Amino acid sequence: MKILRILSTMVVTAGIMTACGESKAQKEECGAANTTDAVIENIMTRTSIRQFTDQPVSKDTLDLLVKAGMAAPSAMNKQPWAFVVITDREVLDSLNAIKPWFNLKTATAAIVVCGNMEKTIEGPGQEYWVQDCSAVTENILLAAHAYGLGAVWCGVYPGPEIVAGVSAALSLPETIIPLNVVTLGYPAENPEPKDKFNKDLIHYQKW
Repeated sequence: MKILRILSTMVVTAGIMTACGESKAQKEECGAANTTDAVIENIMTRTSIRQFTDQPVSKDTLDLLVKAGMAAPSAMNKQPWAFVVITDREVLDSLNAIKPWFNLKTATAAIVVCGNMEKTIEGPGQEYWVQDCSAVTENILLAAHAYGLGAVWCGVYPGPEIVAGVSAALSLPETIIPLNVVTLGYPAENPEPKDKFNKDLIHYQKW
């Protein structure tokens, strides 16, 4: 379970800090190593959660998740994103009615990550907004995991019917395109993270 993993990490970290020594340089070196380990652990243990408890997610936490999302890189620093943060049960249910695999029946919150077509690169580069907002979404997922939340990325764009349904449910302007719905809540399940590493997919220098 995640709580046990966190407690184990805390115990190990405490042991490492005890062995770090007293000098400022030693403490800084140990602190950097601990931070690196924590970041990698968060990436490797994140997994999709589709069942949630009824514990609400606070506005402060949701704001921090969006802030983490906005820290993502974007092509030419255009930052062509916009967000709809949802905690209202009726709105969550209206989205779930569009596509049941949005998994919003038990979710207590959702963040809809959108592209703002008024802020994209002009010409062929416009479609970079999809990559930019995908980077945003991964930041949100990792931040949610770090805060002990469960989350899952539910795709919307480029499905025309789903895009139209979500846009209508949220009264989105024509220039705002929903890329995905990130469902959020406190986990009611503890699936084991998948080991997706496959060395056969790696090529060096050339294919």
